[in-house]
Amino acid sequence: MYKTIEASDISYFTTLLGDRCMTDLQIRKEYGHDETEDFVFPADVVLKPETVEEVSFIMKYAYEHSIVVTPSGARTGLSGGALPIHGGIALSMERFNKILSIDEKNHQVITEPGVITEVLQNAVKEKGLFYPPDPASKGSCFIGGNVSENSGGPKAVKYGVTKDYVLNLEVVLPNGEIIWTGANVIKNATGYNLTQLITGSEGTLAIITKIVLRLIPHPTQNLLMLVPFFDAQKACEAVAAIFRAGITPSGLEFMERDALVYTQKFTHDESVPVAENHAAHLLIEVDGFDSDILMQECERIMSVLEDFETDEILFAESQAQKDGLWKLRRKAAEAVKSQSIYKEEDTVVPRFELPQLLYHVKRIGHQYGFQSVCYGHAGDGNLHINILKGNLTDAQWENELPKAIRELFEEVVKLGGTISGEHGIGLVQKQYMDIAFKEVTLNLMREIKKVFDPKGILNPGKIFN
Repeated sequence: MYKTIEASDISYFTTLLGDRCMTDLQIRKEYGHDETEDFVFPADVVLKPETVEEVSFIMKYAYEHSIVVTPSGARTGLSGGALPIHGGIALSMERFNKILSIDEKNHQVITEPGVITEVLQNAVKEKGLFYPPDPASKGSCFIGGNVSENSGGPKAVKYGVTKDYVLNLEVVLPNGEIIWTGANVIKNATGYNLTQLITGSEGTLAIITKIVLRLIPHPTQNLLMLVPFFDAQKACEAVAAIFRAGITPSGLEFMERDALVYTQKFTHDESVPVAENHAAHLLIEVDGFDSDILMQECERIMSVLEDFETDEILFAESQAQKDGLWKLRRKAAEAVKSQSIYKEEDTVVPRFELPQLLYHVKRIGHQYGFQSVCYGHAGDGNLHINILKGNLTDAQWENELPKAIRELFEEVVKLGGTISGEHGIGLVQKQYMDIAFKEVTLNLMREIKKVFDPKGILNPGKIFN
């Protein structure tokens, strides 16, 4: 189906890009993996365009010659979305690394996709503006990848996810045509919403070359507390109770005991006391512009927590202490990964159902004999479930674990949730899409893919076959 890249193709790309056309095996291996388990799929060639015109020329050539193209960003993804599983071209967007303009009057920023998310956040913060979505990898991930995966992060509970800030996109279609998907306005009822269709499409519909994001004023105050619970399900129950009290935190994170202990060892930071009877912690942040109001919110949260069994609550008293607590949460994934071969599932349910989700995780783990370490964005019902191989045999890992994951996802959907909150489907979750959607819905998605990409050359084998 797909053409094998030949010397004539390499000659064309070298003429177009010079030394930004790379065929060295080590480089191809480097661009053949992301943070999804231990997968490596080397592309046949790595291309690094610098302009939208170069991207257009590459896509036109690839389309005419039926060459597979896999968009590549910072490769921090956890679902295998950037893996060039069919070889072909790994199209790196890392040279699209400029913030083009910050519009202080309209609270917007126009950026290229290869800008690191935290760099973008810091740049707009200097203008008193705020771009809230902040995935754990914000110090290394690209904003283009965030748009492609519709990333979230801790701030999503109050401020929403990436899609809530994307106003307009410049994209290159699989056939090389360049279009804008919308307009740089807050309200837009003009035709189908192509901007939101591209957002979260995991690089399967078009190549993003420019992004217009809306911004909001940056909060000037925040308070942060760490709450130890003796029962992990009670910690989950407390989450919904806080919202029922009329409080919307800017961050509400859940960490099982093992997640916190592993992270402390990984970061060599044991400043937070973790008692033997601490089953889980909630990290709760409120933010805004009035410190008195924030203190009142914290007092209301404390009042809610009186109905649950908690140990002594730690209030962060300095910015350094706040940064330290957030570091423990953000490093959890790396810490757990360092323990064992693992799989991470990115489940999400309505927040009131979070205790039931945790119950089913542990029940299924006991049934199939695996250890799970859970943490995540409890405020929006998003639980990251890390399954450690531990003492499981290779046969159990390969043959029995998929059955366990399917059973878990079936429970998630019964609870009103779905199988990915922010990591995407990519390569590793596509076999479970039938749990989340009926075949008629999947066929609609496949037909949309065909409209954008009739030859199926752009990131094939992701989301569905």
